[in-house]
Amino acid sequence: MPGRACLLAALLSGVAGAYTVRPGDTLFGLARAHGTTVAELLRLNDLTGTTLEVGQTLRLPGESTSSSPVPAAAGATIAGLNVTAPATLKMGDAFVVRLSGPRAGQAVVRFPSETGEDVRQPAEVLTPIAVGNEFIVLGRVVLGKTTPVEYEVQIGQEIVRRSIPVGGLGQRIQRLKLPPSVTNKLKDPAHKAEDAAVEQTYTRRTAPVWSKPFQEAVKIRAQSSAFGQPRTYVVGGPVQFHYGTDYPAPAGTPVSAVNDGMVVMAGMYPVRGGLVVIDHGAGLSSMYFHQRRVVVQVGQKVVRGQKIGEVGSTGLSTGAHLHLEMRLRGEGTDPAAWINRLWPR
Repeated sequence: MPGRACLLAALLSGVAGAYTVRPGDTLFGLARAHGTTVAELLRLNDLTGTTLEVGQTLRLPGESTSSSPVPAAAGATIAGLNVTAPATLKMGDAFVVRLSGPRAGQAVVRFPSETGEDVRQPAEVLTPIAVGNEFIVLGRVVLGKTTPVEYEVQIGQEIVRRSIPVGGLGQRIQRLKLPPSVTNKLKDPAHKAEDAAVEQTYTRRTAPVWSKPFQEAVKIRAQSSAFGQPRTYVVGGPVQFHYGTDYPAPAGTPVSAVNDGMVVMAGMYPVRGGLVVIDHGAGLSSMYFHQRRVVVQVGQKVVRGQKIGEVGSTGLSTGAHLHLEMRLRGEGTDPAAWINRLWPR
């Protein structure tokens, strides 16, 4: 009878639509897509918080189950301001919102679709970066997200609201079977302090210091695990995304800084092993895991191509390789979006 009771409750409340939560969904994104509010979704589903679980069934107001963004948001304009952004995105993308025109320097940008997502500092107000005759803001799509990215550009009380559809990566789950001697490193008492120190590096908001395109961290371009790969580390374990790209290389292969910046973390850690984190400014940091040797120190300024360490197999690793991450305001983005580019698309 529980099923009949739920159906009756839905009919009495006027709810004709239902939705099964997919990876990357948020209450904010679903509210925008279905022409309602987060508060209404909380009320309809008797939710006490905004956290969603994949596979969860939500009751929706009315009959519409369209996942299209609210069309009215795309038509707004501000005199003296031109806004351009990619037409489509996929999860894990880094991208650029470009502002031009006589009033572009007065604008601020935020991504309200981040509200309710598992991101650091959601909907942060961002000041555009002057680049030549235009201004840009760096955006990123969270791994697991397939709902539209919503962004706002504001000058005073005037606001442009637009959205960009997001697609998935289509990758199958990689089921690793790591030995206990490796997975036990996740239980190391120092792991918590390691994570806390890394999280602190994500809070930095310094001016961008690079002036040349990003380059490879190792000369060998072969990959063993792709960016964004969903994977499990032990049998029956939770599915987690791979936030970087793995480059297999002989132990001792030089590891180079992908661009100019300042070293904000360097040393040996239980899970990430020989780790270097470089702050490049604009909320962007590069991270280099599993090195057998680190040759830079915290506070040191480095230049593009400078040796920072050597490939190894330290930390949560079963073979010599470099795990490279490009974190934008703390969220993992595809390193391929940066290599040989000054800015992502």
